[in-house]
Amino acid sequence: MASTNDLKNGMVLKLDGGQLWSVVEFQHVKPGKGPAFVRTKLKNVLSGKVVDKTFNAGVKVETATVDKRDMQFSYMDGDYFVFMDMETYDQLHVDRKAVGDAANFLIEGFTATVAQHEGEVLFVELPAAVELVIQETEPGVQGDRSTGGTKPATLETGHQINVPLFITTGEKIKVDTRTSDYLGRVNS
Repeated sequence: MASTNDLKNGMVLKLDGGQLWSVVEFQHVKPGKGPAFVRTKLKNVLSGKVVDKTFNAGVKVETATVDKRDMQFSYMDGDYFVFMDMETYDQLHVDRKAVGDAANFLIEGFTATVAQHEGEVLFVELPAAVELVIQETEPGVQGDRSTGGTKPATLETGHQINVPLFITTGEKIKVDTRTSDYLGRVNS
């Protein structure tokens, strides 16, 4: 249990009959009249739904213990992603649903944060940007560099994103894992 005065971003609360909600942002409000309150933006850990919720200041809320560990992605086993705990070398099979959009950017050896609650995997979180190789893209046309146009490119994971016209097959680029946006070339 914690008080609404102790809320922090990333804290996971157990509300509405055991549903897990992650605190995205919060704001303590002390109006001129009336009691103080806490305005929050909460994200459902399983569905990803975001809601605004207001609590009275000082009210007790139940917190959930979420174990976040950095694990290395090893391989695919059918519909399961197999991660290895770097400290214990234990292997963890994670369902595709729990991996979510992170599946678009996972290759062997990548490190991801795996969040668990009572033995159940809640989600897999990647760094904000990852470096991947372009597996296939159309060749750029000479002199077509300044138009700012984009073309589709397939990453080594099989995920397709848009890249600038000057990018070629085999190049290593940086990609935003939240938006699938091209961030730049990686100089080897």
